[in-house]
Amino acid sequence: MKLSTPSYEEIESIKTAAESTFKKDKRITIRLYSHDYIGIQKKAMQMGIPYQTLISSLIHRYVEGDLKIATP
Repeated sequence: MKLSTPSYEEIESIKTAAESTFKKDKRITIRLYSHDYIGIQKKAMQMGIPYQTLISSLIHRYVEGDLKIATP
């Protein structure tokens, strides 16, 4: 799967989701492939947000049903 540059609307949506989930009360540990970790860091840098915020907002959007996982 090739990552594409997010649109302005996607960036704003992620920022909004991140702000709405600002008060976090749980901490987790997650293991990622190095390639994915580096990719998330690059995407977050392009969006001007911390990579942890990007990960958190993606999880939040998935849980809320705003983000769908493509199935083969």
